[in-house]
Amino acid sequence: MDEQVIRVYVPATLPLLTNLRKQRELSPAPLFAHAVTPALREWYAEGDEEELEYVAFTRAAQAALRLLRYDPAAPRRRVVVSADVPAGEVRQEDAELGSSVVRLVAPVPLAAVAAIHVDAPEAEPDVAAAAEVIEQALVGDPDAQFTVDSAEDHALAWYDVSELDSLT
Repeated sequence: MDEQVIRVYVPATLPLLTNLRKQRELSPAPLFAHAVTPALREWYAEGDEEELEYVAFTRAAQAALRLLRYDPAAPRRRVVVSADVPAGEVRQEDAELGSSVVRLVAPVPLAAVAAIHVDAPEAEPDVAAAAEVIEQALVGDPDAQFTVDSAEDHALAWYDVSELDSLT
């Protein structure tokens, strides 16, 4: 019997995509990601699977802003890597109602990557501004949240895994 897999959304940056291409995996473990967790399902009970996946994906894109905040050399573009990983390698990190945070206890091999999502270059000014204020937005600053929302107005483009070389 095959082990169950879980779709996870790993926040990343363009330099992390370069590492994925070179190392053929996202590492080191543990990595933090977002997924449809029991806590998220309970919080958003009316949501169907697609809506729940969208919430987890959006939270991963927001977490990518935090990565950019702490990597000033990275291009100001959010990256989310969608991957299907064995359920045994996923740990719910936060049981708080509505949380989608999970911890991956093993590296994510390139073969597990389902898609890569990246901001278009036109989003860079808004993403740069959002990365600067993401921490303030997370603690409730309305001006900072407005700036983050401006970045979130940009949809991340979808790329097939076979296009990884063109992204790095």
